Amino acid sequence: ILKPAPATPSASLLIARLYKEAGLPDGIFQVISGSNDFTMAMIDHPDIKAVSFVGSTPVAKLIQERAVRAGKRVQALGGANNHAIVMPDADINFAGKHLSAAAFGAAGERCMALPVAVAVGGVGDKLAKAVKEHAELIRVGYGLDEGVQMGPVINAQAKERIIDAITDAESKGAKVILDGRSLNVSGHENGYFLGPTICTHVARDSILYREETFGPVLAIVEVDTYEEAIALVNSSPYGNGAAIFTNDGGLARRFELEVEAGMVGINVPIPTPVAYYSFGGWKDSLMGDTHIHGPEGVRFYTRAKATTVRWPSEGTYEATMSFERTE
Repeated sequence: ILKPAPATPSASLLIARLYKEAGLPDGIFQVISGSNDFTMAMIDHPDIKAVSFVGSTPVAKLIQERAVRAGKRVQALGGANNHAIVMPDADINFAGKHLSAAAFGAAGERCMALPVAVAVGGVGDKLAKAVKEHAELIRVGYGLDEGVQMGPVINAQAKERIIDAITDAESKGAKVILDGRSLNVSGHENGYFLGPTICTHVARDSILYREETFGPVLAIVEVDTYEEAIALVNSSPYGNGAAIFTNDGGLARRFELEVEAGMVGINVPIPTPVAYYSFGGWKDSLMGDTHIHGPEGVRFYTRAKATTVRWPSEGTYEATMSFERTE
């Protein structure tokens, strides 16, 4: 049973329709759209044995607590504020191209967006210039128009929140080198459009750095050394994904071992693995014991049953066997 967020039911309903057209029997895949009261009713329902959630960390914690009280298996994925470290030896143009895609794809409204770049050893301005060159090529507009690469944010409240975060960072000394706050799309003047935005010299006490932006904004902070960079990344309450751009294999290996994140990218800005591998983070990015995809996902949605069998019969060979299956 899939319960989409109230503001975004369309994709889930389309998937349900396609399943039906493909011949999936009724009842195997169901979609319930509506208010969050439905979510709580589903959690409490005795016929539902497991609950999987993706959303903000406060709601993930609420879901986990309520589901555990109801005796359910639960996995609740929370927020993220993914960081990428960019080292001085990295291919800066390569990093800029991929950070632009990671920060601004889907208007930044995805849990695997990469809203923070940590520039090491004075490469911040050079990195910002490289990201800007690619970001300026992104065509923003109505999502069904030909050639459009980035649509609006979800609603007016989201647009206002994102603008407030940029303005707060600017008031704390950040430089806005690409400003999408005043973007207008012809024919859609009342739409919730924001252009790609890049802020450099972002203060660590600003909202833009501390909180998940969930919008088309890249915040660049600067440090002197790798040690400072990894300490900064690991100080985040979130641990969904993290990346490093470098040509130093030894440093990449060190980052892989030291970073506190569930998904790690090396010269890959969005380390979302193929479906076989588990999807999920650490710390406040995941409440529960298992990730979503791959073997962990299969284990979450199944239960093991161990059976020991004996067939005693007088005058015949007595056999005992044990086996385990999942259901």
